[in-house]
Amino acid sequence: MPIDDLAVAFGKSFLFAFAAVLPIINPAATAPIFLSLTGSASETTRTLLAGRIARNMFALMVGAMLVGSFVLDFFGISLPIVRVGGGLIVAAHAWRLLNTSHVASDSRTELAESFTPEAAIRQAFYPLTFPLSCGPGSIAVAITVGVSVHDPLLRVTMARLGGGVLAIALIGVLMYITFRYARQLLKPLGEAGMVVFLRLSAFILLCLGVQIVWDGVSELLRGVLQA
Repeated sequence: MPIDDLAVAFGKSFLFAFAAVLPIINPAATAPIFLSLTGSASETTRTLLAGRIARNMFALMVGAMLVGSFVLDFFGISLPIVRVGGGLIVAAHAWRLLNTSHVASDSRTELAESFTPEAAIRQAFYPLTFPLSCGPGSIAVAITVGVSVHDPLLRVTMARLGGGVLAIALIGVLMYITFRYARQLLKPLGEAGMVVFLRLSAFILLCLGVQIVWDGVSELLRGVLQA
């Protein structure tokens, strides 16, 4: 197969994965939530967390893209069930964020002392990476991208896979930059604006969780009706 055809397959896979995954992960929308959950941490700890979350997201998405469909088939789990279970987790976290009272300035010092780098590392994957930054919706999309890269020719499959991995890596870089400089990016909003933006982001996250659950339930109901 000509190199030009492989380059086209690589580029199409890159654009498809980037356009499909970025709107769902959407680092700009989750940055206020990340900042609210790590507001008591130092800049060094927040930088460490941003890097770990980006790496966790990349590993989770690439793993889902490569072996997600095989794992689900092995355990007999369908994508609608993944959407329902994951959507419930997202909605539960969003509901807690909506009902969390604003932290008083007097207590921020105590929180900063308790938010050590060790504690941050323990929370880097759950809940900061999954489900807040990389939830079931993005994992389902990654599995879909993984299914689309397969081709009878191994070289085409590898080219498409390379494009998908590069797209996820670029999204990881964008996530790191957004989380790393979240305070600076959101500073123009002010403290009151941050509270409003956080509540709005949590509400959008709640709606996203409900939408993921509804998508899963709808697929299950269609399967029952067809049967």
